[in-house]
Amino acid sequence: MSDTTTRGIRIQVETFYVEERSEPTADYFFFAYHIRIANTGSETAQLISREWIITDSDGNVEHVQGPGVVGETPILAPGDAFEYTSFCPLRTSVGAMQGSYLMRTPQGDSFQARIDPFTLAVPGVLN
Repeated sequence: MSDTTTRGIRIQVETFYVEERSEPTADYFFFAYHIRIANTGSETAQLISREWIITDSDGNVEHVQGPGVVGETPILAPGDAFEYTSFCPLRTSVGAMQGSYLMRTPQGDSFQARIDPFTLAVPGVLN
């Protein structure tokens, strides 16, 4: 699990291996991740965009950028939270993700809310 707070924006990540959508013999491993974004600070902030760095155990790196998350750009007032689940297929049974969300305050101040690295792994692969 990853748990990072930047300027009052707390991002928690849990990951899951989705066996029924995976094909290990074809080097296709399907993972889900559930994210909770909570505003523990004192200023309202809107999630504008996301950036992910995805690395598999062969060292392949993929950068993913885009607006919002799951089609939304949530506005989080102090005390608010937003949760969503998304997916990441890999060619290896182990990988990692990390990244950030671009956040903007009503005053137009922008900052990157960091998402610390988290592991994607088939159960039993790592000790």
